[in-house]
Amino acid sequence: MKKLIYNKFDKATISNLQKVVFPGRIIVVVSPEEAERAVDYLLTQTVLGFDTETRPSFHRGEHFSCSLLQVATADCCFLFRLNYIGMAPAIVRLLGDQTVTKVGLAWNNDMLSLRQLGSFKAGMFVDLQNLVREIGIEDQSLVKIYANLFGERISKTERLSNWERDILKGSQKAYAAIDAWACVRIYQEVMRLKESGDYELVIAPEINQIEE
Repeated sequence: MKKLIYNKFDKATISNLQKVVFPGRIIVVVSPEEAERAVDYLLTQTVLGFDTETRPSFHRGEHFSCSLLQVATADCCFLFRLNYIGMAPAIVRLLGDQTVTKVGLAWNNDMLSLRQLGSFKAGMFVDLQNLVREIGIEDQSLVKIYANLFGERISKTERLSNWERDILKGSQKAYAAIDAWACVRIYQEVMRLKESGDYELVIAPEINQIEE
């Protein structure tokens, strides 16, 4: 039986789905030396998921630099605390690598934030918003795309938390890891569906405007 996917996933059903739980290890990186070791390992992988977090601003004129870079494999996630290590040489090396497939969502926005910390030349990145269109998915949010493909809900409750805390809460670390790890899962599933053709695209009905 072919897998059913939707061009537009019904937002109202997402709250009833089972919540995603990150199944792997989370490693927090707080020094340039730790970053070097982490990047050496990450560059042995075939696919990496990327995301960033920035401390939210609640006052006019207030602005914070990118606080966190999350990089995930299929079973672990490294959290690079950029508010401690900045654009360390290992980070530049990772972002500029041309050998490993790197996957993000709306990644150009993240790169703009990262470039405020230091210049780098971007390596091979795939943006999931473009990739999912190749199998007919029109939604652009990570939450909707993940729910569509896997029938699970990514919680966003920690999105506006303080990403510059001295020590990140466990819930913050799990949230950050899931966003990067989900990119790996989505990439692998979309590539599988493209190769196998084992899916059926369901076109969601358009809601007609009510005539006055």
